[in-house]
Amino acid sequence: MSSAKERMIARAAREITPGMVVNLGIGLPTQVVNHLPRDFPVCLHTENGMTGIGPTLTPDLADRNLIDAGGSYVSTVPGSAFFDSATSFAMVRSGRLDLTMLGAFEVSASGDLANWKIPGKFSPGVGGGVELAQKARRVVVLTTHTDRAGNPKLKETCSLPLTARACVARIFTDMAVIDVTPRGFMLVETLGGISAAEVAEATGAPLLLPDTDLPEFEARHGT
Repeated sequence: MSSAKERMIARAAREITPGMVVNLGIGLPTQVVNHLPRDFPVCLHTENGMTGIGPTLTPDLADRNLIDAGGSYVSTVPGSAFFDSATSFAMVRSGRLDLTMLGAFEVSASGDLANWKIPGKFSPGVGGGVELAQKARRVVVLTTHTDRAGNPKLKETCSLPLTARACVARIFTDMAVIDVTPRGFMLVETLGGISAAEVAEATGAPLLLPDTDLPEFEARHGT
């Protein structure tokens, strides 16, 4: 893995277990499919109307009619299905998603999620993220630990408009894996070469440390 961001995405792929129905949200989560074995038994869902998603393709190899929610060209797998938005969101609202992976601008220590609006910048609207965050059985976030200016994205409270409250269970960043617990952020794993102290310094809220030694996260699925 050539970058911390790629290692983060590969580590997040290990959150997926056989038999799950999983939504991959816009942004970093859409890349998770490329870190799953081709024959991995999972049903991947994209909100624009498809289940059974294979690896992303370059434009020269793609069927231009097949895109995910973020606009990337995707491939099919045996059993792929296509449907309209009403059916897609009926799946979401009825609680059929075991897991959704979402991007974030901010996550609070209580699990609040802000991922749709930065005031002063264009946004097409909150979209399907609000329902994914509220209705999936488990919500995890993939995000860089800080923004481009070095400000923490993991904060005591969110300052940006919320997508949903108290919905996030786990956060994967380019520095660490962090769980949201009743006591706040808990450090679970660190990226190789990054110390717990460095993660704590980059986090805008108290960071709890486990009693045991922290593992460093690996790249391959299933390790």
